[in-house]
Amino acid sequence: MISTEWGAPKALIHGFDPAHVKEGHYGSSLHVWDWTTHRKLQTLDLGEDGAIPLEIRFLHDPNATEGYVGCALRGCVFRFYRTLKGDWAAEKVISVPSKKVEGWMLPEMPGLITDILISLDDRFLYFSNWLHGDIRQYDITDCRNPRLVGQVFLGGSIISDGPVKVLEDPEKHGQTRPRIIKGKRVSGGPQMLQLSLDGRRLYVTTSLFSGWDKQFYPDMMREGSVMMQIDVDSDQGGLSVNENFLVDFGKEPDGPALAHELRYPGGDCTSDIWI
Repeated sequence: MISTEWGAPKALIHGFDPAHVKEGHYGSSLHVWDWTTHRKLQTLDLGEDGAIPLEIRFLHDPNATEGYVGCALRGCVFRFYRTLKGDWAAEKVISVPSKKVEGWMLPEMPGLITDILISLDDRFLYFSNWLHGDIRQYDITDCRNPRLVGQVFLGGSIISDGPVKVLEDPEKHGQTRPRIIKGKRVSGGPQMLQLSLDGRRLYVTTSLFSGWDKQFYPDMMREGSVMMQIDVDSDQGGLSVNENFLVDFGKEPDGPALAHELRYPGGDCTSDIWI
């Protein structure tokens, strides 16, 4: 088993404070464990670019001894793998550049990678940038050199009519328009992901954690989160929003809800209930 570090509950529960990173309340390591003896075998320190490693995914191939982990703070994805010596190592394979901004808590805004997943055929890697507001699809046929093949924007913190102004964007995306689906303006950004077994339907919700939701997307606290569907080109790569699908959790009988995790009853790409 390989586990990741997020942060100390006392630090993260009320929102994100950059000072807590310097104070050591957030992690930057992976830990390798032996299921049989319950002992920790190895710690992989990912360094500054690996700060706040969250979701981790092995390839589905049972013979594969490698996978990927999304590191939120610096917008990086690391590949971890077993070496010829039998121990484990990691290398950075994707980096989402931060954007220089004004009107935000920091002069630079990271993408904040909050969820990743791998298609069942181990061909595509997907992840969400909760702050920048986009979902990305990478071809990982060459596992050490992921290639961006799909991208779609769904809200986020740099929308064109929001309080944040982008001063410099290395990727030159500019400020995206607000996402409106079935008359509902999406509050928040894409967060948790789930992919169908055939790799063609990707679902996404917008809530991360209530303390962080309140800090970065206060409108979502009042209006509730949503679930959206992304249509996937699983042949050549490519993402497009299904404009006819939206689940609005702001209309729950007991008030707005913050939906988070997603699961397919018949099995999906991050669980093994279909085996």
